[in-house]
Amino acid sequence: MMPAARIALLGEVCDINPRLPKSHGLQEDSEVGFVPMAAVNETSGTIEQRLMRRFAEVKKGYTPFAEDDVLFAKITPCMENGKAAIARGLAGGRGFGSTEFHVLRAKESVLPEWLYYFVRQQRFRREARRSFTGTAGQQRVPAAFMAGAAIPVPALAEQRRMVDVLSCAESIVRLRREARKKTERLILAIHADMFGDAAANPKSWPVATLGDVLERIDSGKSPRCHDRPKAPDEWGVLRLSALKHAAYNESDHKTLPDKEVPDARCEVRRGDLLLSRKNTLELVGTPAYVWDTQGRILLPDLIFRLCLRPESGVHPLYLWALLTAPAIRRRLRLMASGTAASMLNISKERLRTLPIMVAPLAHQQAFAEHATALHSILLQQQAALANAEATFEALLARTFRP
Repeated sequence: MMPAARIALLGEVCDINPRLPKSHGLQEDSEVGFVPMAAVNETSGTIEQRLMRRFAEVKKGYTPFAEDDVLFAKITPCMENGKAAIARGLAGGRGFGSTEFHVLRAKESVLPEWLYYFVRQQRFRREARRSFTGTAGQQRVPAAFMAGAAIPVPALAEQRRMVDVLSCAESIVRLRREARKKTERLILAIHADMFGDAAANPKSWPVATLGDVLERIDSGKSPRCHDRPKAPDEWGVLRLSALKHAAYNESDHKTLPDKEVPDARCEVRRGDLLLSRKNTLELVGTPAYVWDTQGRILLPDLIFRLCLRPESGVHPLYLWALLTAPAIRRRLRLMASGTAASMLNISKERLRTLPIMVAPLAHQQAFAEHATALHSILLQQQAALANAEATFEALLARTFRP
């Protein structure tokens, strides 16, 4: 148990959104660090992209910060997702970034890491969400909320001790997450090794169009739903974000209102092969295989279900991995209509024209066996990751308990 600590306001122990001092010493051509919102990884709490800009390009219209400042996303949904990081390794010790960051600069009584872990708490983010101002989709955490938040301030030695504990717990989470990603990549690497490049078709397998092997393409409906998870006896409708990184996340859904009658034809079933027909340039055409489902989950109109002909000679797991291959992903993006600045859309007619190589069924089944075995390992890794994340969150909550 941490010794009793005094309680202070966040605005008392750090400067919030400090201005660039007049004596900054930067010249027009000086290179400074640049951090757009997309450069901060909400999962790891790190700055993943190290970008550089000339001071002349960023001195107006961007948020200034310095080495060891904490960046905290103030806009929805980035704030709820946990986008926060400590700015480190900045050229000349100065940086600029998105205007949607709050900047916290630690005073002598707190460590930067202490502030970072404080704003990373789920409890803090829940309270910050209640303080939102602005219109839907453009809601932000006001600086006044940040300044008035109560934070425990133990002695610096105690802060360092607890930061070390939290850093170790966070490292375990990171390692668990990396292990899971490596297993996911291994499944696709085995597919590439067995069948070769999906576009080059180096083994000269027969080529068919997707329409040749599909019996039909199902699409669902998207009625207005409750923005909450469903109860066991309720029905849910998948969000588009349920398909991400070629994986299916059933928990990402909304609840169908009681007045809406569920269409059983749109229910997601085990063994389904899904594909997002509408999304951003990066995510349009994302496939996912449904390994399991708890039931009472419906397709939205933005997700297709690809139903193979029984006599097609194509295994759904083989096709899922094929649709995930970089060469096929590029072809799917080219099929999408719309502009890169908006949501792109793939029509059923265009999708049916997609050429795919059809390897011998015995080879496909061998791949499916490998994929199934690795999926079992993934489930174990996911459980271990969930335990590590729960431990880390519990430590955060105990460390900053009011």
